[in-house]
Amino acid sequence: MEISLEGKVALVTGAGPNIGSGIALALARYGAKVACNDIDPAAAKTAVDRIERNGGTAIAVPGDVTDEEQVTGYIARVIDEFGQIDVLVNNAALLGGKGVLDESAEFFDRAVRVAGLGNFLNTKHVGRHMAERGIRGSIVAISSSNGWSGSAGVIAYAFHKGGVNNFVRAAAMDLAPYGIRVNSFTPTAPTPDNPELIKERGAGGVLDRPRTHGIGGATGDEEWRRPSRFTGQRAPLVPMGTTGTPTDIGHAVAWLCSDYARLITGCDFVVDGGARAKNFAYAPAPASELAGPLPLIPLDVTGEMDGELA
Repeated sequence: MEISLEGKVALVTGAGPNIGSGIALALARYGAKVACNDIDPAAAKTAVDRIERNGGTAIAVPGDVTDEEQVTGYIARVIDEFGQIDVLVNNAALLGGKGVLDESAEFFDRAVRVAGLGNFLNTKHVGRHMAERGIRGSIVAISSSNGWSGSAGVIAYAFHKGGVNNFVRAAAMDLAPYGIRVNSFTPTAPTPDNPELIKERGAGGVLDRPRTHGIGGATGDEEWRRPSRFTGQRAPLVPMGTTGTPTDIGHAVAWLCSDYARLITGCDFVVDGGARAKNFAYAPAPASELAGPLPLIPLDVTGEMDGELA
């Protein structure tokens, strides 16, 4: 099966530097022209640079996904530049955060607004563009394993990712009459494979080194406190030994946005090495004793920064 997005135009929100950048690169490597959005103009530009290093075509369209005027503005720019939009990936979200006893109202509100309004406004206006022009496009929202099951220390993140899951199913029903498909995609703590991100933070991910960025913040120090999670050494409970990388996610999202997936809508796709599928009591063998998945098919092939990372 030769996946091709030739002739298609994609808009990816929250395009840097990990999952969003990986998805944007994948869509470009499979032939789409890609518009990279991020609230940080530098992050959007960096995602574009990565695509162009690998021979793709992309533009940066920075903007705040919670501001309707900015959303319609960058959507109009994509249409002016590339003619249309066939693919939308709603990836913008806020990481970080704390548990229900400690989270601030300000952070909770902002996190929910970014996910809620980000998915709603982009889906509404890109969906209207598709419907008006008869484009039978694909819209993908990025969920999280925290949207499907509970985890301590991430109350805002868990709340808005859970909302994303049902938003997708409802939007799929609204847009089905127009031939527009809406699905979600659930990654689980992917290991970074963006050379620029590795250069900044070092190699590896949450399975083989302590997490220095991401979700779950400090709790209070009152004497009545009880621990919310185990903080000692623990084995990663992933049946295949790895949760994959943004490149693994990118391959799957590209297929989901291709014409081969023409009847898939209102569904969720998971790439996590079986992490979410296992029973709570199932403890896989150490990764060193597992066969592991097939070798990764790379998408970032320029190698321009590899020497700097050695």
